[in-house]
Amino acid sequence: MTASARRLESARSLLFVPGHRPDRFAKAGASDADLIIIDLEDAVAPQAKDQARDHAAAWFAQGGSAVLRINPPGTPWYDADLALAASAAAPVMVPKAEDAAVLSDLVCRLPGSCPLIPLIETAPGVERAAEVCAVTGTVRAAFGNVDLAGQLGVAPDDHLALGYARSRLVTASASAGISAPIDGVTTSIRDTDALAADIAHARRMGFTAKLCIHPNQLRQANTAFTPTDEERRWARAVIDAQDSLAVVDGQMVDKPVIERARRILAAT
Repeated sequence: MTASARRLESARSLLFVPGHRPDRFAKAGASDADLIIIDLEDAVAPQAKDQARDHAAAWFAQGGSAVLRINPPGTPWYDADLALAASAAAPVMVPKAEDAAVLSDLVCRLPGSCPLIPLIETAPGVERAAEVCAVTGTVRAAFGNVDLAGQLGVAPDDHLALGYARSRLVTASASAGISAPIDGVTTSIRDTDALAADIAHARRMGFTAKLCIHPNQLRQANTAFTPTDEERRWARAVIDAQDSLAVVDGQMVDKPVIERARRILAAT
């Protein structure tokens, strides 16, 4: 596994940066974000797409690192975006990911050093999440709650309305043997209570990272998606007890419990 794939697997926070704002690239790179995402899609108007790609290319040429959110397959900018990702060996976030065959073709056009992040944000993508997550080269899936909510006619912060979709992503990721998925954005950039509620819900559902749209959201995400001291204590006790029939904190230690403990310790 490449270094960029390992970083992607362990990332807790990923910060979007508009591709047409190169003045923000270095600031984002120096922030608390585990990874930054240079966005060539939603954040960039059609007339600025080529310029944004040039800015991203310059960032990579100067030694900068980032995930690259490309424009979807079938758009006029897709081929050039993909060529940039290939030349930079950058992780690729693919919006509107819903067709495994399209993603497999995309992977064939990239070097093996380009990890794939399907952004699942449509109803077909949710229903086909298992196939999407199983595409060779996929390291981690991400949830596009805003776009999906718009398609479904619900609010993007409605935990109940989007619960089915989140569960599908978590289950599909586990089925494919890839890292747990990355939760979608919290659009209220100054509402720390809303952010805390979104993160707590996502963590409870099985997500282990957060897409962020403002640097102020990063520290909260990093803290919430890092195992607590008590969780680490419990995990170490479970591992210590695994060679004998034992009970830790009133819970029988068996294989599933041991696997959960290992995941907690691996995330520290």
